[in-house]
Amino acid sequence: MKNKKNTTIIAGIVFVVAVAVILIVNASGAGNFAGSFWAMVPPLVAIALALITKEAYSSLFMGVILGAIMAGGCSFYGTVDMVTVDGLSTSVADNAGILIFLVILGTIVALVNKSGASRAFGKWAETHIKTKTGAALATFLLGVLIFIDDYFNCLTVGSVMSPVTDSKKISRVKLAYLIDATAAPVCMIAPISSWAAAVSGCVESESYSGIELFIRAIPYNFYSIFTLVFIIVLSVLNFDYGKMRKFEKRAENGGDLGALKLSDEEERTLRVDGPENPNKGKLIDLILPIIVLIVLCVWGLLYNGYQSIGEGTFIEAFSETDAYVGLPWGSIIALVLIIIYMVARKVMSFEEAMECLPKGFIAMVPAITILTLATSLKSMTNALDASGFVGAAMENAQGLQWLLPAIVFVVACLVSFATGTSWGTFGILIPIVSAIFPETSSLFFVGISACLAGAVCGDHCSPISDTTIMSSAGAHCNHINHVETQLPYALTVAGISFVCYLIAGLFNKINLTWVSIPAGIVLVVAVLFYMKGRVAKEAD
Repeated sequence: MKNKKNTTIIAGIVFVVAVAVILIVNASGAGNFAGSFWAMVPPLVAIALALITKEAYSSLFMGVILGAIMAGGCSFYGTVDMVTVDGLSTSVADNAGILIFLVILGTIVALVNKSGASRAFGKWAETHIKTKTGAALATFLLGVLIFIDDYFNCLTVGSVMSPVTDSKKISRVKLAYLIDATAAPVCMIAPISSWAAAVSGCVESESYSGIELFIRAIPYNFYSIFTLVFIIVLSVLNFDYGKMRKFEKRAENGGDLGALKLSDEEERTLRVDGPENPNKGKLIDLILPIIVLIVLCVWGLLYNGYQSIGEGTFIEAFSETDAYVGLPWGSIIALVLIIIYMVARKVMSFEEAMECLPKGFIAMVPAITILTLATSLKSMTNALDASGFVGAAMENAQGLQWLLPAIVFVVACLVSFATGTSWGTFGILIPIVSAIFPETSSLFFVGISACLAGAVCGDHCSPISDTTIMSSAGAHCNHINHVETQLPYALTVAGISFVCYLIAGLFNKINLTWVSIPAGIVLVVAVLFYMKGRVAKEAD
């Protein structure tokens, strides 16, 4: 209790000092915050406060306030206007589609639980998944199969796999890592996903369509590819390192999985019991809703794309879609069909199905709150023209062609980490990267890939990232614990990816850029074998 009080005091001091410095700089006449390093201060302070306090809500809100003070000209009314209008209100309005999508997903998860399908899957898993390694690989496989959208991935995989991983004594933070590491990385290398559509919309090329450029950049998206290899090898070797090891040992020895503790009232509010007759719920009641949701979400994205272009190919429609419209389109139709199916199957009554609607919403409130605050913080960063600062930094590095892919990767990592958004990062950097690398250069695709990979990496590490937040929500674990335990793993893959971008730049001169791909896979395996030996030696 005393440590918690001390961290709160330290966080308060950090915030007050940051406000004081901003006001002093503004009073001195040097308060031209836009397009400078000051644009990165609000997210950096929010991240620091989150790591100090291990509490996301207040940390994000303080970051929003700092950004609003600078963007609002250090006046009281300007600050309040920025927080309420440009921040929170705009965040809710801009993300209304995704917020609706989250509530629908929460409701579908509640329906599946209510039907007894999760229980049926647990019984199936007990028969077919015998080991801890098997549970981890099954979680990985499900994450790979749900490639359409990272939010959908996080919430579905967490809900379906938590009973299985719990039974094999895998901690909730390890589950959160498995979810997070197969959400954005999979979406970023899947041509049919909301991420592919978002990237395609950011590309302006005379020679390639957006989706064509995205597909040709996939082989060099080292962080995404190597993360998937990392999970497979780590699961097969069956060990952990860093802070994750402590949580895994606690789960294995004492059974404390690290799931969030709920009050009695919260338990009563969020609990969704299965049917009175447990045999009503079958495995098909889990599989069919997921298939229906995926198919209709793909249809929703395509329908929206065709609305934009009128006529065209499948690929063109997908490149022009708006995920914030297409996903709610598909998911709300899926919800209606799933309710009809559940009632027709007589696994629940219509009244019981309707009870799942508010419960699904309540289950998503923490994630929606953090997402709203994180997006508000991004709005403050945009108002301070962070892209101008990043663009100037990138242009200063143009003389080092062979180093540029690695530099792009690092810059994208830092921007994504500080802002908590992959989409915002590649939206800022892709136009700059496209200008740096000529389209005739073989490094053009490598540079685009480095930008996308860095965006995923920074997003993966950032405590204010929406995907990281969704992963914590999906695994139902402490958010900061999730960030701290996955950081060593993410940084390991990031280091290997950086080396591979250096290799790609060097070997580009002799047209052997592809050598970096097998080199990276070998490095992942070698590093993990080394870490396993080191952990075994420490245990002795």
